[in-house]
Amino acid sequence: MKNNKYKILLLSDLNKSATSELISTVSLARMLDGDITLFHVKKPTDIVERESQLSAMRSINEEHISTNKIIENLIKPVCQEYQLNIGYDVAIGNIKFEIEAYIKNYQPDIIVLGKRKSKTINFMGDNITDYVLKTHKGSIMIAAPNQSLQPNQEAMLGVLNTNDQASDTNFIERLISKTNQPIKAFKIVSKLEQSNTTANNKTVEYVFEKGDGAVDNVSKYALKSKINLMCFDNAQQQKSNTNIKSVISKLNVSLLLTGQQSKMLHK
Repeated sequence: MKNNKYKILLLSDLNKSATSELISTVSLARMLDGDITLFHVKKPTDIVERESQLSAMRSINEEHISTNKIIENLIKPVCQEYQLNIGYDVAIGNIKFEIEAYIKNYQPDIIVLGKRKSKTINFMGDNITDYVLKTHKGSIMIAAPNQSLQPNQEAMLGVLNTNDQASDTNFIERLISKTNQPIKAFKIVSKLEQSNTTANNKTVEYVFEKGDGAVDNVSKYALKSKINLMCFDNAQQQKSNTNIKSVISKLNVSLLLTGQQSKMLHK
C-alpha cells in the first residue's frame, strides 16, 4: 500500500536546541500528516586521534552506541507525549558526503535544520545549510530555537513576499487549512506606495520598502504578531528584493522555505 505521508528529515547535531528543533518538526508533521526521521553525522576526527586501526574501530563502535542512546533519550519522551513514531539514523564520516548520500537515498519532501546563532550559517561545523538550500528542490524549514512550534497549539502563520508581485498564499494551502487565525502577509517592495492593508478576512498585509532595515522590521512585526512559522516561496528568490541569507539570519521565528516542488504542500 502506497504511503502518501510527507517524508520529513530532521538534520540534527544534537546540540542544546535539539529538543526544540524536534518539537517544531513534530508540529509540522502533525499539520501536514508527515513521518519524521532524524539523521545525525559525526566526524571520525571527533572520535579518533592517532590510534591503531583496531582501537579506532572500537572507538567508532562505542561512539555509535553512545550516540544511539543520546538520540533515543531525545526522541522517546516526545514519541510518548505525542503518540507518534520517530525514526533515526546515525552515520560516522564526512558530514557533507553522508548528508548528501542520505538525502539522495531517503528523498525527503521537507528537510528541517536548526538555526545557528553565528553570523555564518553553519551546521555541524560545515556550511550544510547553504548546501541544502542550493541542492534540495523540496521544502526546507529553519527551526528557530526560541520560537518553536508547539504541537498542541494552533500555528500562527506568516507569509513573506519579497518581490513586487501580489501576495500569494496558495503555496501553503495545506498549512492554511490547519489554522483559524488570520494569515499575516509581510511584503518587501522596491517602492512603498501603500500602508498596511487588510487583503481579505483571512489575510492581513504589512508592506515595507526595500532597504537595509526591511528584514529587521519584518522580524520585529513578526514577533509582535506572535508568528511562529514564516513561510517563504523560495522559487521566487530570483525576483526578490532581499537576500535569502539575510532573511534566515535576521528572522527570529521558524522559517519554511518552499522550493521548486512547492506544489507538494497541496498533496
